[in-house]
Amino acid sequence: MKTYVEPPLTIADLEATPDDGNRYELIEGELHVSTAPSYLHQFVLMNIAFAVRQFLVSHPTGEIMPGIGVVFDDFSGVVPDLVYFTNERKGHILAGGRLTAAPDIAIEIVSPGSANERRDRHLKRKLYSAQGVGEYWIVDPETRSVEIYRKRLQGGLVLAAKLQSDNELASTVLEGFRIPVRAIFE
Repeated sequence: MKTYVEPPLTIADLEATPDDGNRYELIEGELHVSTAPSYLHQFVLMNIAFAVRQFLVSHPTGEIMPGIGVVFDDFSGVVPDLVYFTNERKGHILAGGRLTAAPDIAIEIVSPGSANERRDRHLKRKLYSAQGVGEYWIVDPETRSVEIYRKRLQGGLVLAAKLQSDNELASTVLEGFRIPVRAIFE
């Protein structure tokens, strides 16, 4: 019996997906679908975005944006929950309303379900690592924890911190930014 391997999907295929309220992402030619985020997911997203935005008012180094598409190549296009990119890089990585290269920070808020967790903790971490993201924050509302992966000098992301509610989140990419982890979830 002969088995057939389907060709990988492309960004053109991704752009042809229906506008049905689902989030479609393409990672190395494989389509991933997630449903609309929950209240808790969006509550946590707003807390992080507000804290970073407040910091940027007095330290105008870049921008924090929710839900902007990042197209790395013909086979990988994702929509991180939040991205931060510097003013210096903005003109080089923003085209047609999307990022065309790695943001300085990518932030994913884990939604319930093993497929969502696998995508955020493994597939996206591998993709962001290969594409040169400076920091990757995985925020887990269920465990009220934050994992921070940082880019190494020789490339790739490595786990730098696993933070709980009683810790403080600090970024080396967004220098000077600090927030108590508990404030993200309250």
